[in-house]
Amino acid sequence: MLRIRNLKCYYGRIRAINGVSLSVKPREMVALIGANGAGKSTLLQTICGLLPGWEGDMRYEKEPLSGLRPPEIVRRGISLVPEGRLLFPPMSVLDNLKLGAYLRYRRREQAAINGDLEHVLDLFPVLRERARQPAGTLSGGEQQMLAIGRALMARPRLLLLDEPSMGLAPFLVKLILDILVQLKDDGMTILLVEQNARAALQVADRGYVLENGHIVLDGPADELLADQDVKRAYLGKDYREFYDGRA
Repeated sequence: MLRIRNLKCYYGRIRAINGVSLSVKPREMVALIGANGAGKSTLLQTICGLLPGWEGDMRYEKEPLSGLRPPEIVRRGISLVPEGRLLFPPMSVLDNLKLGAYLRYRRREQAAINGDLEHVLDLFPVLRERARQPAGTLSGGEQQMLAIGRALMARPRLLLLDEPSMGLAPFLVKLILDILVQLKDDGMTILLVEQNARAALQVADRGYVLENGHIVLDGPADELLADQDVKRAYLGKDYREFYDGRA
């Protein structure tokens, strides 16, 4: 579904991504792990058209993404859940969700939008309870659910997530990951960027390790979990199971 070959991108004169190649197949969850500053967020922003001027070959459903602006990339079926959630705090939960379908309103898809809104509220029942509440008053976990729900309102086929576990308690991380597994089982394709390598690899099908703008290791997620270098660098010396039944 997504294929990237020899991608290079820059912040000013600084090359943040240097020759990255990766792929994501339909109905697959792929984890991209690495330390802060490795280039993970840069890669997602480049896929979404937020960082123009990149070099290489990047294709979605066999069609090139070069030269496309972010709205057109969203129209083609790619949605991003950004790092830090980037909600509209004064606006209600319901209005934040509706903003995710902004491009679809212009195509007059009202009936389909209403159906998708009900699906999101069924997926995250707490958002139904908080529907009229300002987004800024939600807890961190509820805000992350809202950010995911907003992205789903664009009806993506490829969902990109940037550090969804950031700042959340372990039980909330597990809850969010459970939801991602459910979305994948329902047919969603997911590229998951996470500094929490253990959590990400326990739910993913495959994984890539990014260091200083380079892919240094890739393979099936269970093999990366068992890799001694990955354990030492990303999982800590006291490696323990995080996600019951999936390691």
